[in-house]
Amino acid sequence: MRTSDFYFELPEDLIAQRPSGERGASRLFVLDRKTGSFTHSSVRELVRHLPPRALLVFNDSKVRKARLFAESETKGRVEFLLLRRLGEQTWLVMTTKARKQVPGKRYSFPEGLKGRIVGTESDLRVLELDRPIDDEYLDRWGHMPLPPYIRRQDDDFDEERYQTVYSRTVGSVAAPTAGLHFTEELLASLPAAGIETVHVTLHVGLGTFLPVRSKQVEDHVMHEEEYCVPEAAAEAVNRARGEGRPVVAVGTTSVRTLESAWRDGALRAGTGSTNIFLYPGRTFQAVDALFTNFHTPESTLLMLVSAFAGKDLILKAYEEAIRLGYRFFSYGDAMLIL
Repeated sequence: MRTSDFYFELPEDLIAQRPSGERGASRLFVLDRKTGSFTHSSVRELVRHLPPRALLVFNDSKVRKARLFAESETKGRVEFLLLRRLGEQTWLVMTTKARKQVPGKRYSFPEGLKGRIVGTESDLRVLELDRPIDDEYLDRWGHMPLPPYIRRQDDDFDEERYQTVYSRTVGSVAAPTAGLHFTEELLASLPAAGIETVHVTLHVGLGTFLPVRSKQVEDHVMHEEEYCVPEAAAEAVNRARGEGRPVVAVGTTSVRTLESAWRDGALRAGTGSTNIFLYPGRTFQAVDALFTNFHTPESTLLMLVSAFAGKDLILKAYEEAIRLGYRFFSYGDAMLIL
């Protein structure tokens, strides 16, 4: 299967540079897999489109202010994206001008913090700091890790809007963006409609957002990401499956968590890491419906939704969304796949 099979033309002006003026005010594209039909609505009307007695599964990971700027020994400005803590003072990072950031190079960070490159992992680097830093330091000096297709600097507005209202556990370097549509009011309306909710955690990293560089889909290898399925979530999903109630994943990261932790006919509680890659031909065991955003061409996320709904139907839906001016990607509009 060719990666180019998942390419589509997207007008630049449909790439959302900012979120909607009000959280939860985005458009909603409803796709029925069985009939192939499209319905156009709004996120505010989500409840009436959800299957009766559904269980919604949210990813409660919180975005870390993981972009950090430093000055090199030659006075150049270098940007680091802190991907994962490796030790008390070491991080796996992405950097700008990566070829120049080689082992031995040293950097100065705010508040007198010093660092140096001590190793490489393909295009990534291992950064050693002269003292540990915590999320309070990053809250002071870090920046929200907006994706590169958002062509502006992050601002104070992004600290609120590039974070879900139910985020709990810090660890992601990109938002689980489907959840950005949910407001406290929408969440509060779900129980009265007979909709149950639970939370899992998957810390979004390279596995979610790294581009597919191989010509063949099957040759792409996902980076591992850490996840946690609490006992309450496993019990709720297993109970819903046993009662014939639909499980709706909010976001592709929730899908990947559920499918990774599904073993021997049940969802298993616990922590782990996953590099699961869902593309057409892969089957889904735990998920019956998916609430998601519109994804980038040739991405693993587009391949996942194509596996769930069929590539031809997804690309047809995307073509219709483009024709109608839906907003795409992280700050864009939403899709509900039934």
